[in-house]
Amino acid sequence: MDHFVEEHSIVRKIWGKGDTILFIFAGASAEFALNKAVDWLYFTGKLPADPVGRLFSTVSYAQQIVFLPMNDALKAIDRINSIHAAVEESRQARIPDWAYRDVLYMLIHYSTASFEVLERKLSPQEKEEVFDVFYRVGKRMNLKDLPAGFEEWRIDYARHLENDLAKSDFTLDLFKQYKKQLGSFRYTLLVETQKLVVPAKVKALLGFGNISFTGMILPLYKLLRMAGLGLIVRSLLLPPAYRAKINALDKQDHFIE
Repeated sequence: MDHFVEEHSIVRKIWGKGDTILFIFAGASAEFALNKAVDWLYFTGKLPADPVGRLFSTVSYAQQIVFLPMNDALKAIDRINSIHAAVEESRQARIPDWAYRDVLYMLIHYSTASFEVLERKLSPQEKEEVFDVFYRVGKRMNLKDLPAGFEEWRIDYARHLENDLAKSDFTLDLFKQYKKQLGSFRYTLLVETQKLVVPAKVKALLGFGNISFTGMILPLYKLLRMAGLGLIVRSLLLPPAYRAKINALDKQDHFIE
C-alpha cells in the first residue's frame, strides 16, 4: 500500500518520536503567536481558550498525515481545507494565501531544526525530503507560489519572517495563556526550548537571549533517554492532561527502527 511518506524516509524518523514533535510544538507556538494572521485563530475562540491543546492538535494532525496511507492522507488534507472554508464563510472573509504558506513553512523549519537539536545534522538530501513532503501538502491544499526546492524555500522563509511577523496584543495574550495553562515551571521550560529552535527574527521580536537553560541540560536528558528513562522524565515535565496524548506520539517508532 502506498503511503504519503515512504516508510524509510527521514520525515518518518523526525515525526515518529514524541521528543522531536514536542520541540516542533515549542517552536511553532512561539512563531504562531507572532504571525500577523493569528487573529483568524482568535476568531473561533479555540486558540485563546486552549492554546496548548489547539497547537498540539495542529502538530499531531501533521504527524497523522506523515504516517497515513496515500488516500487517507489526501482525505485528511482535504478536511483541513473544509474546516478552513467553514471558518472563512462564518467570518465572511478569506484567510490570506500567505498565512497558509506560513504554517507550512513553520512545519518545514521546525522539523529540521528540532531534529538537528535532538539528534544530528541533516544532509541536503534529507532536507529536500522534508521540504518535498510539506510541498505536496501545500499543493494538495491548492496553495499558490510555493518554492520549488529547499534552498528556494529557505530564501522565501526568510522573507516571510521579515514580512509576516509582528509582536502584538495577540502575542502577549497567547504567552499569557501559555503560562496560565502550563504553570510557571513548565512555561519557563517551554520558553527555554523555544530559544533552541526559533529563527533569529523570532528571538528578536520576543526579546529572547541566545543562552538556553534547556540547551545546558539537553546532554543529560539524552543520556537518560539512552538509559531508557526519557519517558519518565518527559512525563514529569508535561501537564497531566496532555501526558497520554504526547506519549502516544511515540507509537510510530516501529516504522523507523
